[in-house]
Amino acid sequence: MIGARDTGSQQADRPEGGRDFWPEDESGGGKKKGPNPKLLYGAAAAVVVVVAAVVGAVVLTGGGDDSKSADGGNGKQVLPTAYTPDFDGDGMAKVARRAADKRPFTEGEVFGGDAKSVKSGRFSFTLAGSQVSADCKAVTWGPRLQADLAKHGCTQIARGAYLSSDKQFAGQFMMINLESQEGVQQILRDLDRATGAGFVLPLKAPGAPSFGSGFSAAYAKTYGHYAVVSWVQRAGGAQPRSLNDLIEASLAIERPADFVYGRFG
Repeated sequence: MIGARDTGSQQADRPEGGRDFWPEDESGGGKKKGPNPKLLYGAAAAVVVVVAAVVGAVVLTGGGDDSKSADGGNGKQVLPTAYTPDFDGDGMAKVARRAADKRPFTEGEVFGGDAKSVKSGRFSFTLAGSQVSADCKAVTWGPRLQADLAKHGCTQIARGAYLSSDKQFAGQFMMINLESQEGVQQILRDLDRATGAGFVLPLKAPGAPSFGSGFSAAYAKTYGHYAVVSWVQRAGGAQPRSLNDLIEASLAIERPADFVYGRFG
């Protein structure tokens, strides 16, 4: 997994006083099953165990001109504490290039129907707000990420904010429409906090808590020429009892991407 990172970038320095996060597995459920295993790695290790990884527990935040873009009012340059990409794109050959899948997605296509309420295991989330933007720069921050989005033909970014039924967990679904699967793989490398390239701005929605401060985990996946990110945290950013909680929650948040399978015809 570490070998897939963009080694040409300097790693983000860990602030003094930061500590590694080794949550105990209190769920007692063992490994979770889903359409794609969530393998968590940190800046100093690649222990691909479902319930533990070494990650820095300090989230980078900041201001600056990039945060003034159309971010739905969130106004924060935030990064997930833990980030796990999946570069494979297994089973997505038919939509590996936008030339074979020319129709832009719509907000109703991505967030309609079953995507309004999503479930995985004990987690149930309701869509609090959604947006599809044709301006990829306006809903992201970081000059390097924005340059790569332009280079690889970004035409749309969909964002959805979710809140769990018990209001204890929040999630952000993000989908980026790019020219090719190769472009997706580069963007997934950029999203790694170690590159310092930038990230997609969380969408703020009515009734949903502010997202991104504190501990959070993002899982990025290759869906042909679409990059998909499911980003989750406990409401308010408190550390989870177990990374299993965030892994299972992320499987629910990833559900809007299922519309891609309908484009295989």
